[in-house]
Amino acid sequence: MATAAAPDIRPANPRPAVKPANPRFSSGPCAKRPGWALSALDTSHLGRSHRAKAPKAALAEVIARSRAILGMPADWRLGIVPASDTGAVEMALWSLLGPRPVDVLAFESFGKDWAADVVKELKIAGARTLSAPYGRLPDLSAVDWSHDVVFCWNGTTSGVRVPNGEWIAPGREGLAICDATSAAFAMELPWDRLDVVTWSWQKVLGGEAAHGMLALSPRAVARLESYSPPWPMPKIFRLTKGGKVNEGIFAGETINTPSMLCVADALDGLAWAESIGGLPALIARSEANLAAVAEWVATGPGVDFLAEDPATRSCTSICLKITAPWFAALPAERQAEAAKSAASLLEKEGVALDAAAYRDAPPGLRIWGGATVETSDIRALLPWIGWAMAEVAAKEAA
Repeated sequence: MATAAAPDIRPANPRPAVKPANPRFSSGPCAKRPGWALSALDTSHLGRSHRAKAPKAALAEVIARSRAILGMPADWRLGIVPASDTGAVEMALWSLLGPRPVDVLAFESFGKDWAADVVKELKIAGARTLSAPYGRLPDLSAVDWSHDVVFCWNGTTSGVRVPNGEWIAPGREGLAICDATSAAFAMELPWDRLDVVTWSWQKVLGGEAAHGMLALSPRAVARLESYSPPWPMPKIFRLTKGGKVNEGIFAGETINTPSMLCVADALDGLAWAESIGGLPALIARSEANLAAVAEWVATGPGVDFLAEDPATRSCTSICLKITAPWFAALPAERQAEAAKSAASLLEKEGVALDAAAYRDAPPGLRIWGGATVETSDIRALLPWIGWAMAEVAAKEAA
């Protein structure tokens, strides 16, 4: 389908000369830390029981070092749980929800998943879903803090994050249950405004997948010990024993068998984070990546942030929409194909692997900007996006 704008785009986007040194921009699993090598991992615990003294100590070390880097309060509990961040969120929902109505914020795909769990599976009385389209947040002032509240701090599939924790009531009656998988280690989390925080190893520190982290405030622990859900609880969701919180989970005694290779990799990522300056340095690296993209977007390359409000733009899952006139002129189905074609070109050229928008998101691109990604690689990638768009525009005009 021909468009008038296409001939004017191609000359302005010649084939770039420089490629990113590391083309891995996937939003999960994410790029390994700079300088990572398999040989750097301590593999002495492989082939051993995770309940033996030394492997269990390694699991406890992941917990301790994570707590320290994140600045988690001393009275919070942190444990390693099955099934990545998804498993950690599900454990929280199935174990804690029920005694109060629930508000769920749904502004991207995972928030919608948690809403489906609350409304359709757990069938919580009085549950509400506060929704917003991709690129926006729901009305945060509409949240009822006499309810339990479930939300993503950062929308991995939408590139939208909550701007801060000021909207969370300090004197809330309900629990604030936060899926922070693409926020932890890249964004400040206000622990005094949260009650449950979850994440996985595979995001900001570039660890291997399948393991989740579940952090509980004293208020969340009190809920666990005072309330028993009416539904059957699978073994991998059980956080209590004899009516009390199972303290072993928060001391390295995992519910199921973990991968000690993944544990070694997690420890490597944590050691790297410590070596560069901890949380402030991790946040600075992610924010620098966002700033590089924002600087490029401001030049008017026919691409914009999916997040409409600059205060809500993610510094990790940086989601972009295509705004070029030739793209807007395409039918919706062709827009989706054109965006996929641009992502495929970037992968074929070896400049950006796995940079397509999430399958349920509007057509566009998604660049992971977490702390393990070098800003120099982001800067090298951006001209290639312009080039790929011009190539697709020319094809559409033919």
